[in-house]
Parts: sequence; structure tokens; C-alpha cells
Amino acid sequence: MADLLVRGATLVDGTGAARRTADVTVTDGLIEEIADRRANLTARRTVDADGMVLAPGFIDMHAHSDLRTLVERAHPSRVTQGVTCEVLGQDGLSYAPVDDTTLPLLRRQLAGWNGDPADFDWNWRTVGEYLDRLDRGTAVNTCYLVPHGSVRMLAMGWENRPPTPAELDRMRELVARGLHEGAVGLSSGLSYPPGSYAATDELVALCTVVAGLGGFHAPHQRSYGAGASAGYAEMIEIARRSGCPVHLTHATMNFAVNRGRAGELLALVDAALAEGIDVTLDSYPYLPGATTLAALLPGWSTEGGPEATLARLDDPAARERIRVALEEHGSDGCHGVVADWETVQISGVGRPELAAAVGRTVAELAAERATSGTEVFFDLLRRDGLATSILQHVGHEENVRAVMRHPAHTVGSDGLLVGARPHPRAWGAFARYLGHYSREEGVLGLEETVARMTGRPARRLRLRGRGVVRPGHHADLVLFDPAGIRDTATFEQPRRPAAGIEHVWVGGVAVLAEARPTGALPGRALRRTGTGSTE
Repeated sequence: MADLLVRGATLVDGTGAARRTADVTVTDGLIEEIADRRANLTARRTVDADGMVLAPGFIDMHAHSDLRTLVERAHPSRVTQGVTCEVLGQDGLSYAPVDDTTLPLLRRQLAGWNGDPADFDWNWRTVGEYLDRLDRGTAVNTCYLVPHGSVRMLAMGWENRPPTPAELDRMRELVARGLHEGAVGLSSGLSYPPGSYAATDELVALCTVVAGLGGFHAPHQRSYGAGASAGYAEMIEIARRSGCPVHLTHATMNFAVNRGRAGELLALVDAALAEGIDVTLDSYPYLPGATTLAALLPGWSTEGGPEATLARLDDPAARERIRVALEEHGSDGCHGVVADWETVQISGVGRPELAAAVGRTVAELAAERATSGTEVFFDLLRRDGLATSILQHVGHEENVRAVMRHPAHTVGSDGLLVGARPHPRAWGAFARYLGHYSREEGVLGLEETVARMTGRPARRLRLRGRGVVRPGHHADLVLFDPAGIRDTATFEQPRRPAAGIEHVWVGGVAVLAEARPTGALPGRALRRTGTGSTE
């Protein structure tokens, strides 16, 4: 007898094929049978799914749960929106590989993304050891990207210069080792130091290693503002020269300079695909972005790491140079555009005494204090030790819709899980695609939306036996109400779970039952194998 029978579901199988009604059984964590209802199947547990959609578990192609999935292992932000696999190690910065020197620097730098939990056991140093830690039990499966910035830090510190031949060889070695230990590719963060100090040739060299091992490159490019088109062109050129597939993460065209210009990005993608370059992308279904306040600093001011950055913020000459970049020329950290403090909203702080700033824009704080936005910026960075996180209200609806219509598109939440008021995309992205953009706005049909969350990202990750509802595949499944699914998280209440998702299974184990997390921890790290598949 099967372990589980989902009876009478509307099956949307992740391939993009038309929906159909079916009964689905699960045995020993695998999908056993998909049959017409007249087959009279039985199981130890039956879930009646009349009117509900059964789909593969959703795959989050851009997640920032590198620590949260270890601290809060039931991971409600993911299981309540149907995610059964997420890709970590994003934007060129994460916690493996590290050593005793770089780990404290990364913890400080990434506090605005992931927090820095007290009494936490940092008992890993390599990629393999980090994946082993995930294997102790998480709610969802994970894939990992070797982060270029962390690798660069290990090889040559926080220096703004090209690597020596020996240092480049060391980076190649670290990237290769990470993939051999199970990472699925390389991420880069080219507006975040120290990755931002890298030239194109350095990335070509590392991506050549990744290509040879069957991985892909997931870049956060140099600019999503004034230099967005040039940044995308550079990423495609790296793919062309290295032979490495490229996945353009949180692909968008932001800030006023890019209103209505998504077509430029999509033309680059189409031309690359016609040339035979392997290109995919992901996006989140919201207008504002999210990052750290320190990310807006010009690159030169961050050289040497967090302590050197803070020292410059205490130096009047350096502060004036930063002010000019922010207010007059456009900081590279602010994507080459002049900072508009009305669009920068504080979403989280590291120090409790600064909590009153959360939810306020820098412009509002400046008006209240009768000072400039840049002075508020300096004050927050210094008092919070660079740990402040922000929302940037700089997106355009027409760009968001144009990108999500492209056939190479997949879904990523890009959600930060720390701070008093983080971006609601961490809790609502997948439900927002299915509810707002698919059902209500008709931007994509149901089958196509599900395929972009399941089968297509599974192909990019080379997941074996996942991403499609098919006999013999892993029973990573989500059951939802197509008429009721919607995001409920808001910018004021960002941690509200999605509505309409009733059941989620990871390897046949329920992690969400009747819309409530079960606390089960069947997830594990999915590793790239010697054959290039991820298992």
C-alpha cells in the first residue's frame, strides 16, 4: 500500500503541459503512480484534493537563507509559500569557504542580510562542511553556489587590485574544490566588495573552471541603474568567453533612468540565445529592491573591510568625497545614480537603540533632524556598525512584467529574513506570482507560471528526479487552492504567510499540513555530482 494518496487533484506537472485531473500516490518518498480517478488507488493516508492544484514543490532560485535555515530550521517563510528547494550562496557573499580570518569579516559584512546570531556554532570552514551542516536537518532542500567575493577574500584579502597569477590560481582551486564538494555553480556580487574589485578577465578565468565542472554562473552584476545594460552585456560576454552558462539573478532594470527599458535587457538575452549561449534569469514580483545601507557606499570607500570603512566615515575628507559621489555624481554602490533619499527606507537595524528609524525613509529622518539625507546616512552607518538594511523604492511595473513574460524567466524571492520590517517578498513571492500576476492580471497562465517555479529551474540546477510530477521522481509537492492563493505579506507586516497553500511535502514528508508548518525536517543539501547532475 502507498504511503500517501492525493485524490482528485488538478495536476499541473511543471512541464508547462495542460492541467488534468489525477490521483497521485507516494511511496518511500517517491512518486509511485499517476492515474485516472477510476483506478481506485488506496494509501495509508489520503488527502482529498477536489478543486486543488497539485504541483511540484517550488524552487527559489535566489534565496538569502544561508543562516536562517540553520537557526530556524522549520523555515516557515519558505514552506508556507510552497518552496521545497532554495539556492543559497548568492551575490558573491556567503559563509563558505572561509577561514578564521575571513569568517569574522563576512559575519560583520552580512549582518544586514542574515543577522549575526549569538551563541551560534560556526563549526564549518569548507563548502562541503557547510553542506554537511545543512544535512543535519532543514525543512526544505538546498543548493549552494560558491561565492566569488568570499573566495577572493580568502585568496587576496580585501584589496582593490587585480590578483597575481598565484592568487588567481588559488581562486581557481577554491572554486573547483567547492564544486567538487557539491556546489552547483559560482555566484558573483559585482557591486559588493570585495567582488566588485574584480575585472572581467578574473571572472572569465573562474567561470571557465565552473563550465568544465558542469556548473553555472549566477551574477549580481555591476549596476541595475545607470549602467544596467552595460552590466548585462558584460555578464553575457563572460559566458561567451568562458563557455559557462549564465543565470541573471534578480534581473531587472531599476531607477528612473531605466523606466520602460526592460526591452534592452531582453534583446541582449535573445541575441545571446540565438548565438548559442546558455542564458536564464530570475526575478521577484515586486517593485522595491532590498539591500544594506552600506551597499550604497562608493567602492573605493570600502577597501580594506568593515573597520577601514568605518574609519573613513570618521574622516572629514573621506566623508566629503563620499558625499560628492552620492549627491553629485552617482556612487557606483548606488548603481551610478544620484542618491534619492526619499526612495531609501530603513527596514532593519542591528542595534536596538536605533529601532525608531525602521519604516522611515532617510529623507523623513533628515527632515525631522533638520539635516541632509547624506548626514543621516553617515550617522546610521556609524552608529549601527554597517548593519542597517534598507528597501529601495526604485522599480517600474512595466519592466517587471516584461521580464516575467520572457521564456528564459524563472522565479527567485531574493528575500532577506532579518530586520524588523524586511521585504515581504521573503514570505510572499511565489503566492504573488500565482495569485496577483497569473490569476488576477493574466500576465502568465497557471501552467506556465508553475513551470517557471519548478521544471525550468530544475533544468538549470540539473536536479535529478525533481521539478516535475512524474513516477519515480522525488515527492517534493505542493497542493494549493488556485482561486484562493495570494500573498498576504505587506511592507508594514512582512512576515504574514501566504494564503491558499494547504499542503507541502519534501521527499513525501509533510512540512506543511492544512496550512500549518509541521516542524518536520526532511530537507538536505542537494549536491552536484561527478556526472554534473545535482542529487
